Amino acid sequence: MAAGISVKHGLLRNKTSLYRALHRQISPSSVCLQRAAGVQRVRAASSATTDSQTYCMELVRSRDYDGYVSSLLLPEEVRRSSLALRAFNVELAQVKDSVSQKTIGLMRMQFWKAAIEEIYRDEPPNQPVSAELWRAVRKHDLTKRWLLRIITERETGLDDRAYRNLQELETYSENTQSSLVYLLLECFGLKNVHADHAASHIGKAQGIVTCLRATPYHSSRRKVYLPMDVCMLHGASQEDFIRGSREQKVRDVVYDIASHAHVHLQHVVLEDYLQRVRRADFDIFHPSLKNRNPLVPFQLYLRSWKKSY
Repeated sequence: MAAGISVKHGLLRNKTSLYRALHRQISPSSVCLQRAAGVQRVRAASSATTDSQTYCMELVRSRDYDGYVSSLLLPEEVRRSSLALRAFNVELAQVKDSVSQKTIGLMRMQFWKAAIEEIYRDEPPNQPVSAELWRAVRKHDLTKRWLLRIITERETGLDDRAYRNLQELETYSENTQSSLVYLLLECFGLKNVHADHAASHIGKAQGIVTCLRATPYHSSRRKVYLPMDVCMLHGASQEDFIRGSREQKVRDVVYDIASHAHVHLQHVVLEDYLQRVRRADFDIFHPSLKNRNPLVPFQLYLRSWKKSY
């Protein structure tokens, strides 16, 4: 009898020890710590998401202000994706000016080619633009071909030479700027021939205008990328642009290129610059063209409100 009581007492004591051990493992303080750790992980992920979103927004705002303002006017469900795509475009565009050797530029382009492949495997690199681009790809089922085409064409641009003719500039613009517009349309769920046709013209106009707008900057670095056939037609040399000549032959070159852009014109931001260049009598080095038009955000908002893009 005493032995039975002793055994039962031992079992009870062992059970009590077990309960106490389990209680220590799932005590309120332990649960709180586990919950806190979970919250920290969620907050860390949320913070990383916010950081990548902010990074892309600031990058576009500083390097592509017109694109930044245009993105802010888009519906909320596509605004973030638009900024991600434009940030991706900026990252590629600035490679040419940020490297001293073509080999380094090619390595950066290779990084982005690999990044796109990883994004479509749901394994984006730990890089803010890649993270935001991955989100946009998943949300809108974006076409990989357009992203890779932008990289490939930017890669050919590392050769650092002038365009041989307007058609070559158009091809470059189609493969970079038009491809970007195709992707933006996909964010709206638009995938049809008519939309792509309009996007092609918009992209070509954008590329030509970008080439014109960047000429004073490039000239200050003793580089000229304007189509050589147009320059030769009017007897304007690269040295004329490098020294900032405002002679008629230089203006004639700008006039021809601007007129070609106007053929493709479909967008208010481009129209604003072309009108300002016309008022400056196609003097691409005129001081008025160096300043950003403060009315562009208002003009874009008005067009958006009227749905008259």
